[in-house]
Amino acid sequence: MGVLNVTPDSFSDGGLFLDPEAAVARGLDLFEAGADLVDVGGESTRPGAPAVPPQEERRRVVPVIRELRRHGAGLLSVDTTKSEVARAALDAGADLVNDVSGFRFDPEMAGLVARQGVPAVLMHLRGDFGGMHREPRYRDVMGEVTAELRESMARAERAGVARGQLILDPGVGFAKDAGHSLAVLARLPELQALDRPVLVGPSRKSFIGKTLDLPVGQRLMGTAAAVAAVVLGGAHLVRVHDVPEMVQVVRLCDAILSSAAAPDEVAETAGIASGSGGD
Repeated sequence: MGVLNVTPDSFSDGGLFLDPEAAVARGLDLFEAGADLVDVGGESTRPGAPAVPPQEERRRVVPVIRELRRHGAGLLSVDTTKSEVARAALDAGADLVNDVSGFRFDPEMAGLVARQGVPAVLMHLRGDFGGMHREPRYRDVMGEVTAELRESMARAERAGVARGQLILDPGVGFAKDAGHSLAVLARLPELQALDRPVLVGPSRKSFIGKTLDLPVGQRLMGTAAAVAAVVLGGAHLVRVHDVPEMVQVVRLCDAILSSAAAPDEVAETAGIASGSGGD
Protein backbone atom coordinates (compact mmCIF):
# COMPACT_ATOMS: atom_id res chain seq x y z
CA MET A 1 0.00 0.00 0.00
CA GLY A 2 1.59 3.22 -1.19
CA VAL A 3 1.00 6.40 0.83
CA LEU A 4 -0.42 9.41 -1.01
CA ASN A 5 -1.03 12.32 1.38
CA VAL A 6 -2.79 15.26 -0.25
CA THR A 7 -2.26 17.44 2.80
CA PRO A 8 -0.18 20.53 3.64
CA ASP A 9 0.98 19.17 7.00
CA SER A 10 1.58 15.40 7.08
CA PHE A 11 4.64 14.52 9.16
CA SER A 12 6.74 13.18 6.27
CA ASP A 13 5.45 14.48 2.93
CA GLY A 14 3.09 17.32 3.82
CA GLY A 15 2.65 19.82 1.00
CA LEU A 16 4.43 17.76 -1.65
CA PHE A 17 1.26 16.51 -3.32
CA LEU A 18 -1.36 19.07 -2.34
CA ASP A 19 -1.78 20.07 -6.00
CA PRO A 20 -4.15 17.54 -7.64
CA GLU A 21 -2.01 17.11 -10.75
CA ALA A 22 1.07 16.39 -8.65
CA ALA A 23 -0.95 13.97 -6.51
CA VAL A 24 -2.25 12.06 -9.52
CA ALA A 25 1.25 11.84 -11.00
CA ARG A 26 2.56 10.58 -7.67
CA GLY A 27 -0.18 7.98 -7.42
CA LEU A 28 0.56 6.66 -10.91
CA ASP A 29 4.27 6.57 -10.06
CA LEU A 30 3.52 4.49 -6.94
CA PHE A 31 1.63 1.93 -9.01
CA GLU A 32 4.41 1.89 -11.60
CA ALA A 33 6.92 1.26 -8.80
CA GLY A 34 5.02 -1.82 -7.65
CA ALA A 35 2.29 -0.70 -5.26
CA ASP A 36 -0.73 -3.00 -5.30
CA LEU A 37 -2.92 -0.30 -3.79
CA VAL A 38 -2.60 3.44 -3.11
CA ASP A 39 -4.02 5.04 0.05
CA VAL A 40 -5.20 8.64 -0.49
CA GLY A 41 -5.55 10.78 2.63
CA GLY A 42 -6.61 14.39 3.08
CA GLU A 43 -6.13 14.91 6.82
CA SER A 44 -2.87 14.67 8.76
CA THR A 45 -2.88 12.56 11.93
CA ARG A 46 0.46 13.85 13.22
CA PRO A 47 0.54 15.29 16.77
CA GLY A 48 -0.75 18.84 16.81
CA ALA A 49 -2.23 18.79 13.32
CA PRO A 50 -5.41 20.88 13.00
CA ALA A 51 -8.71 19.14 12.31
CA VAL A 52 -9.90 19.32 8.72
CA PRO A 53 -13.60 19.97 7.98
CA PRO A 54 -15.26 17.23 5.91
CA GLN A 55 -15.87 19.52 2.94
CA GLU A 56 -12.17 20.47 2.77
CA GLU A 57 -11.02 16.88 3.15
CA ARG A 58 -13.45 15.87 0.41
CA ARG A 59 -12.16 18.67 -1.83
CA ARG A 60 -8.62 17.35 -1.43
CA VAL A 61 -9.14 13.63 -2.00
CA VAL A 62 -12.09 13.19 -4.37
CA PRO A 63 -10.61 14.80 -7.52
CA VAL A 64 -7.40 12.78 -7.06
CA ILE A 65 -9.26 9.49 -6.67
CA ARG A 66 -11.53 10.27 -9.61
CA GLU A 67 -8.60 11.13 -11.87
CA LEU A 68 -6.56 8.09 -10.81
CA ARG A 69 -9.56 5.91 -11.61
CA ARG A 70 -9.93 7.63 -14.99
CA HIS A 71 -6.31 6.72 -15.71
CA GLY A 72 -7.05 3.07 -15.00
CA ALA A 73 -5.06 2.97 -11.77
CA GLY A 74 -5.08 -0.08 -9.52
CA LEU A 75 -6.85 -0.47 -6.18
CA LEU A 76 -7.50 2.80 -4.36
CA SER A 77 -8.09 3.35 -0.66
CA VAL A 78 -9.40 6.46 1.09
CA ASP A 79 -7.74 7.22 4.42
CA THR A 80 -10.46 8.96 6.42
CA THR A 81 -12.45 8.77 9.64
CA LYS A 82 -15.45 10.63 8.16
CA SER A 83 -18.34 8.80 6.48
CA GLU A 84 -19.11 11.85 4.34
CA VAL A 85 -15.62 11.79 2.87
CA ALA A 86 -15.62 8.01 2.51
CA ARG A 87 -18.96 8.06 0.66
CA ALA A 88 -17.74 10.68 -1.81
CA ALA A 89 -14.46 8.82 -2.33
CA LEU A 90 -16.25 5.52 -2.98
CA ASP A 91 -18.54 7.28 -5.46
CA ALA A 92 -15.42 8.64 -7.19
CA GLY A 93 -13.93 5.15 -7.56
CA ALA A 94 -12.22 4.18 -4.30
CA ASP A 95 -12.23 0.46 -3.52
CA LEU A 96 -11.51 0.41 0.21
CA VAL A 97 -11.95 2.53 3.36
CA ASN A 98 -9.02 2.93 5.75
CA ASP A 99 -10.42 4.26 9.05
CA VAL A 100 -7.70 4.81 11.64
CA SER A 101 -10.35 5.30 14.34
CA GLY A 102 -11.68 1.78 13.93
CA PHE A 103 -15.21 3.14 13.23
CA ARG A 104 -15.18 5.07 16.55
CA PHE A 105 -15.10 8.71 15.45
CA ASP A 106 -18.09 8.68 13.06
CA PRO A 107 -21.06 6.47 13.99
CA GLU A 108 -22.20 6.45 10.35
CA MET A 109 -18.99 4.91 8.99
CA ALA A 110 -19.74 1.26 9.81
CA GLY A 111 -23.20 1.49 8.26
CA LEU A 112 -21.76 3.03 5.10
CA VAL A 113 -19.19 0.23 4.76
CA ALA A 114 -21.92 -2.35 5.37
CA ARG A 115 -24.19 -0.89 2.68
CA GLN A 116 -21.39 -0.47 0.14
CA GLY A 117 -19.96 -3.94 0.82
CA VAL A 118 -16.37 -2.69 0.48
CA PRO A 119 -13.29 -3.83 2.43
CA ALA A 120 -12.32 -1.65 5.39
CA VAL A 121 -9.25 -1.31 7.57
CA LEU A 122 -9.91 -1.09 11.30
CA MET A 123 -6.91 0.39 13.12
CA HIS A 124 -6.21 0.33 16.84
CA LEU A 125 -6.31 3.80 18.35
CA ARG A 126 -7.01 5.04 21.87
CA GLY A 127 -8.35 8.52 22.41
CA ASP A 128 -8.44 11.13 19.65
CA PHE A 129 -5.77 12.71 17.46
CA GLY A 130 -5.18 15.49 19.98
CA GLY A 131 -4.68 13.30 23.04
CA MET A 132 -3.47 9.94 21.76
CA HIS A 133 0.23 10.70 22.35
CA ARG A 134 -0.12 11.94 25.93
CA GLU A 135 1.51 9.29 28.08
CA PRO A 136 0.03 6.15 26.51
CA ARG A 137 -0.03 3.32 29.05
CA TYR A 138 -0.44 -0.42 28.71
CA ARG A 139 0.06 -3.36 31.05
CA ASP A 140 0.30 -5.77 28.10
CA VAL A 141 0.40 -3.76 24.89
CA MET A 142 -0.20 -6.53 22.36
CA GLY A 143 -2.74 -8.31 24.52
CA GLU A 144 -4.69 -5.07 24.88
CA VAL A 145 -4.37 -4.17 21.19
CA THR A 146 -5.69 -7.60 20.22
CA ALA A 147 -8.60 -7.37 22.66
CA GLU A 148 -9.55 -3.88 21.52
CA LEU A 149 -9.38 -4.84 17.84
CA ARG A 150 -11.67 -7.75 18.65
CA GLU A 151 -14.10 -5.20 20.14
CA SER A 152 -13.83 -3.08 16.98
CA MET A 153 -14.67 -6.10 14.86
CA ALA A 154 -17.70 -6.85 17.00
CA ARG A 155 -18.86 -3.22 16.72
CA ALA A 156 -18.52 -3.40 12.93
CA GLU A 157 -20.41 -6.68 12.72
CA ARG A 158 -23.26 -5.29 14.85
CA ALA A 159 -23.61 -2.53 12.25
CA GLY A 160 -23.92 -5.11 9.49
CA VAL A 161 -20.33 -5.26 8.24
CA ALA A 162 -19.39 -8.80 7.24
CA ARG A 163 -16.31 -10.15 8.97
CA GLY A 164 -14.84 -10.96 5.56
CA GLN A 165 -14.73 -7.23 4.73
CA LEU A 166 -12.38 -6.40 7.60
CA ILE A 167 -8.62 -5.85 7.62
CA LEU A 168 -6.90 -5.15 10.95
CA ASP A 169 -4.13 -2.65 11.72
CA PRO A 170 -2.44 -2.63 15.16
CA GLY A 171 -1.78 1.11 14.87
CA VAL A 172 1.99 1.37 15.14
CA GLY A 173 2.80 4.88 16.36
CA PHE A 174 -0.81 5.71 17.29
CA ALA A 175 -1.40 6.06 21.04
CA LYS A 176 1.85 4.15 21.51
CA ASP A 177 5.36 5.29 22.41
CA ALA A 178 8.46 3.85 20.76
CA GLY A 179 8.67 0.94 23.18
CA HIS A 180 5.02 0.04 22.64
CA SER A 181 5.44 0.16 18.84
CA LEU A 182 8.52 -2.08 18.96
CA ALA A 183 6.63 -4.55 21.15
CA VAL A 184 3.75 -4.62 18.67
CA LEU A 185 6.17 -5.47 15.85
CA ALA A 186 7.81 -8.18 17.92
CA ARG A 187 4.49 -9.79 18.87
CA LEU A 188 2.62 -9.28 15.60
CA PRO A 189 1.96 -13.03 15.12
CA GLU A 190 -0.49 -12.81 18.03
CA LEU A 191 -2.96 -10.99 15.76
CA GLN A 192 -3.41 -14.22 13.81
CA ALA A 193 -5.80 -15.23 16.59
CA LEU A 194 -8.35 -12.80 15.09
CA ASP A 195 -8.24 -14.64 11.73
CA ARG A 196 -8.28 -11.52 9.55
CA PRO A 197 -5.71 -10.01 7.16
CA VAL A 198 -3.28 -7.66 8.90
CA LEU A 199 -2.01 -4.29 7.66
CA VAL A 200 0.94 -2.55 9.33
CA GLY A 201 2.19 0.98 8.63
CA PRO A 202 5.68 1.45 10.08
CA SER A 203 6.96 3.74 7.34
CA ARG A 204 9.21 6.59 8.60
CA LYS A 205 7.43 6.55 11.98
CA SER A 206 8.78 8.24 15.09
CA PHE A 207 9.66 4.94 16.81
CA ILE A 208 12.29 4.47 14.09
CA GLY A 209 13.62 7.98 14.63
CA LYS A 210 13.77 7.57 18.41
CA THR A 211 15.39 4.14 18.22
CA LEU A 212 18.02 5.16 15.66
CA ASP A 213 18.21 8.89 16.51
CA LEU A 214 17.37 9.90 12.95
CA PRO A 215 15.14 12.59 11.39
CA VAL A 216 12.23 11.68 9.11
CA GLY A 217 14.25 12.01 5.92
CA GLN A 218 16.83 9.45 7.04
CA ARG A 219 14.58 6.56 8.10
CA LEU A 220 14.64 4.47 4.92
CA MET A 221 16.78 1.66 6.32
CA GLY A 222 14.88 1.63 9.59
CA THR A 223 11.65 1.39 7.64
CA ALA A 224 13.08 -1.50 5.63
CA ALA A 225 13.97 -3.36 8.82
CA ALA A 226 10.49 -2.79 10.25
CA VAL A 227 8.80 -3.89 7.02
CA ALA A 228 10.89 -7.06 6.96
CA ALA A 229 9.96 -7.78 10.58
CA VAL A 230 6.23 -7.41 10.03
CA VAL A 231 6.14 -9.42 6.79
CA LEU A 232 8.05 -12.23 8.47
CA GLY A 233 5.67 -11.81 11.42
CA GLY A 234 2.60 -12.43 9.29
CA ALA A 235 1.47 -9.06 7.89
CA HIS A 236 -0.46 -9.26 4.64
CA LEU A 237 -0.18 -5.56 3.74
CA VAL A 238 2.40 -2.89 4.51
CA ARG A 239 1.66 0.81 4.16
CA VAL A 240 4.79 2.66 2.99
CA HIS A 241 6.05 5.87 1.41
CA ASP A 242 9.13 4.39 -0.31
CA VAL A 243 7.46 1.86 -2.60
CA PRO A 244 10.33 0.80 -4.92
CA GLU A 245 12.65 -0.03 -2.04
CA MET A 246 9.99 -1.73 0.07
CA VAL A 247 8.83 -3.87 -2.86
CA GLN A 248 12.31 -5.40 -2.83
CA VAL A 249 12.12 -5.98 0.92
CA VAL A 250 8.71 -7.63 0.67
CA ARG A 251 9.70 -9.83 -2.27
CA LEU A 252 12.73 -11.15 -0.42
CA CYS A 253 10.73 -11.76 2.75
CA ASP A 254 8.11 -13.62 0.71
CA ALA A 255 10.87 -15.75 -0.79
CA ILE A 256 12.22 -16.53 2.69
CA LEU A 257 8.77 -17.54 3.91
CA SER A 258 8.10 -19.64 0.81
CA SER A 259 11.47 -21.37 1.02
CA ALA A 260 10.46 -23.07 4.25
CA ALA A 261 7.96 -25.12 2.26
CA ALA A 262 9.75 -25.54 -1.07
CA PRO A 263 13.35 -24.26 -1.06
CA ASP A 264 14.37 -25.81 -4.39
CA GLU A 265 11.34 -24.42 -6.20
CA VAL A 266 11.89 -20.93 -4.77
CA ALA A 267 15.56 -20.98 -5.74
CA GLU A 268 14.69 -22.05 -9.26
CA THR A 269 12.06 -19.30 -9.58
CA ALA A 270 14.57 -16.73 -8.35
CA GLY A 271 17.18 -17.94 -10.85
CA ILE A 272 19.58 -19.14 -8.15
CA ALA A 273 21.75 -22.02 -9.28
CA SER A 274 22.22 -24.88 -6.86
CA GLY A 275 25.47 -24.61 -4.94
CA SER A 276 26.04 -20.92 -5.77
CA GLY A 277 25.80 -19.62 -2.23
CA GLY A 278 29.46 -18.79 -1.75
CA ASP A 279 28.95 -15.06 -2.35
